[in-house]
Amino acid sequence: MNPNAQELNNTIEQAAPHVYEMLSDMGKKLFYPKGILTQSAEAKVKADKINATIGIAKQGSCVLSLSSVTKYITQIEPNDYLPYASSFGLPELRKKWRKELYVKNPSLEGTDISLPVVTSGITHGVSILSDMWVNANDVIVMPDMMWGNYNMIFCVRNSARFVTYKSYDDAMTHFNLDDFERVIREQAAQNDKVVTMLNFPHNPTGYTLNKEEAARVVDILIDVAQKGTNIVAACDDAYFGLFFEEETAKQSLFAKIAGKTSRLLAVKLDGPTKEDYVMGFRTGFTTYGVAADTNLEGVYEALEKKTAGCIRGSISNCSHLSQTILVKSMEDKDYESCKKEKFNLLKSRAMAIKEVLKDPKYADGFDAYPFNSGYFLCIRVKGVNAEALRLHLLDNYGTGLISIGEDNLRVAFSCLEEKDVRTLFDIILSGIKDLRK
Repeated sequence: MNPNAQELNNTIEQAAPHVYEMLSDMGKKLFYPKGILTQSAEAKVKADKINATIGIAKQGSCVLSLSSVTKYITQIEPNDYLPYASSFGLPELRKKWRKELYVKNPSLEGTDISLPVVTSGITHGVSILSDMWVNANDVIVMPDMMWGNYNMIFCVRNSARFVTYKSYDDAMTHFNLDDFERVIREQAAQNDKVVTMLNFPHNPTGYTLNKEEAARVVDILIDVAQKGTNIVAACDDAYFGLFFEEETAKQSLFAKIAGKTSRLLAVKLDGPTKEDYVMGFRTGFTTYGVAADTNLEGVYEALEKKTAGCIRGSISNCSHLSQTILVKSMEDKDYESCKKEKFNLLKSRAMAIKEVLKDPKYADGFDAYPFNSGYFLCIRVKGVNAEALRLHLLDNYGTGLISIGEDNLRVAFSCLEEKDVRTLFDIILSGIKDLRK
């Protein structure tokens, strides 16, 4: 064990022993190196004569740059985006994002959380979660309808195993709380540690828990943890904020479980990817919420260092340019009004779909799963195979959708113009009738 890793482990184990137990084998070995990076940081402070430490090209006080690159970026100085960013992320961005978490999630008031560590998108954050907290054969409780990349990240790369619960009740109107609770409690009885992904707004169905459902999920997780099972509860909040109905819970479950009990580790995976419509910026955040007997600040610092070490040992650091632009965007006087405008556009599309799907003619061909948020909705087709229907619609109607399993199609209304809503569902119904013949 590297002494730096052992030092971090000691800090966590002394103050939050159950959090230490939850770390994967890799998580326990991770550390943030004190080599070149630390020496360069020290030189930046003290080397006022000559600094020959860091591996970037400079001339005088400026980073070397090509005009063929910098001419496209006119309002940011090259020194503010061409050098490497820290493996932790830009300090000002991390602080701004944490401050916003408290604004967006009032239930966090009075709860100390870690400083977010910048990741290269939320997918990267999920991968870090897997590396730090999941060993081979660990159980991850998942809905039976899930984002396909979870399998690649957890099972293919880290050899975990999924145990699934039924996502929705038989009436297809609500999240299946009873099955969620059944699976969580069964796995808690069989395992010392259980990991669960809480993905709301949900991909692929576009559903977010209502306030009563959210409260029950929180109660279940806290109760299971207090009865002796270590729970890693990861909130994949990729589509956070895109809540379109009044009864929908508009705070992350992270806000309700962070710091509540010692055997419950809350991890928030979020970012501007969807919240600020910067998909290609590949910027996300990993934030921790734990309950520690003492030295909570030290525990968070240790977890941040392990997370940054995981980044350092894979991609080194995340895009400096993306982070700089995001800082400036969040400081812009029009930031909130711009976001509101795009929110209203997506909400209008979702409401238009709900209105169109009230037409009883569609009931012969498919049922819609509940949706109230995010980018997507799913339909369950009747009497035909979803993949066969997908190909038929693509080949004969020039219409593209995503098939999920044998029965489900995903519709991304995030890229669907409102004027095309009825046309799309009429095409789907026609395609179903074609295949039935």
